[in-house]
Amino acid sequence: MAQVSIRINGRSYDIACDDGQEDRIHALAGYVDERVKEISDAVGQIGEQRLLVMTSLLIADELGMAHEKLKNPASPAAEAGSISAAESDALADNIESMAERVEALADRLNKD
Repeated sequence: MAQVSIRINGRSYDIACDDGQEDRIHALAGYVDERVKEISDAVGQIGEQRLLVMTSLLIADELGMAHEKLKNPASPAAEAGSISAAESDALADNIESMAERVEALADRLNKD
């Protein structure tokens, strides 16, 4: 099992991950850090825990909207264009897999 050091909101976290997933973890951490910065720029430094909770909710909302687009292309959240049912199912599975990985990463962060 590999270990990577990531930085979110100026704080370092050592995260264990499967071998070969280091670059993916760094990319995810970079995305989370960008979102944390957006929120802290908007509301200020309101405490690390609250910033991370707000960021988690924002990312969960993005994930939910993407999932809604895939499951119901006619929904208001859906953009122009269409995809096949098989593509929609595959994308939905991928989103669910990403959500599970984000949840596992969050669990690891909470253990540190």
